[in-house]
Amino acid sequence: MSEPLVDLAWMRLLVEVGRKGSLSAAAEALGLSQPAVSYQIRLLEQRFGLPLLQRLHRGVRFTEEGQRLLAIAERTVSEVDSLQRSLRAARRRPTVRLATDYAFSSLWLIPRMHAFRQQYPDIDLQIVATQRLGHHWREDADLAVAFGTASEFGPGATLLMPERVVPVCTPSQSRRQPDISPVEQGPLIHLEAESIYPWLDWPAYLTRVGLAENDEERPGDLRFNTYALVVQAAMAGQGVALGWLGLVDHLLDANLLVVAGEMVTVPGRGYWLVSGSKSDAVTHLASWLVQEAAITGGNRLAD
Repeated sequence: MSEPLVDLAWMRLLVEVGRKGSLSAAAEALGLSQPAVSYQIRLLEQRFGLPLLQRLHRGVRFTEEGQRLLAIAERTVSEVDSLQRSLRAARRRPTVRLATDYAFSSLWLIPRMHAFRQQYPDIDLQIVATQRLGHHWREDADLAVAFGTASEFGPGATLLMPERVVPVCTPSQSRRQPDISPVEQGPLIHLEAESIYPWLDWPAYLTRVGLAENDEERPGDLRFNTYALVVQAAMAGQGVALGWLGLVDHLLDANLLVVAGEMVTVPGRGYWLVSGSKSDAVTHLASWLVQEAAITGGNRLAD
């Protein structure tokens, strides 16, 4: 069944008269009586103060002024009908809201958005990004990708990328003093947050690889509260940052950053896919995230 059209009154009436070539055929197309159509045309001609149609033996023909008015009506009706169709189609498109943090959204998801749109062109993806996933995230999103441990998210969560961390810096910085590791040279770029955070920081990393950490802050060390700024500072040659494999792989592949130290793996911790609402669109996005993470996420240096 065709959708009801926006009523443009005399404009749509003129368009139908132009298409059909007669008042009776236009009346039938619009579901009106011929007298009603004739009455509307007479009113329109009265308002313009001149004839718009020439009555023929069979049908009608537009006058010069009527042709000018018909051209405006045809263009307007076409544009309004096209807008109505596009707006209705947009309302029918499913929208999936994904809650995640700034690091995952900016470094992992956005570079892959084109691939998702190509595979699922009829699904709109809305990213709800925060520093940490809150307890009531399901009020704002349909599913989530969050960093933490399995105990935080329950048995239904799926591990997308385990926490594998390596120091990273620019190629030029890694070659600055070949006899000293970039980590020992510094400066170090730290990721900090206002609340307790679950990811590996520089003191924990240095302890795990057996490097002594001075209690005093190194001169020139930098500190940021978002990981995207940490990565930007590392790419600008400002120091050595901790790179989470999976998030920085595309930067390593492009040689914008290089591995500058030993990899540390934290079992049972990483990015998890956490289920929320259920729909076909949500299921498609969840499956795509799992597949894409298996291909590209966190597998570097795993062997």
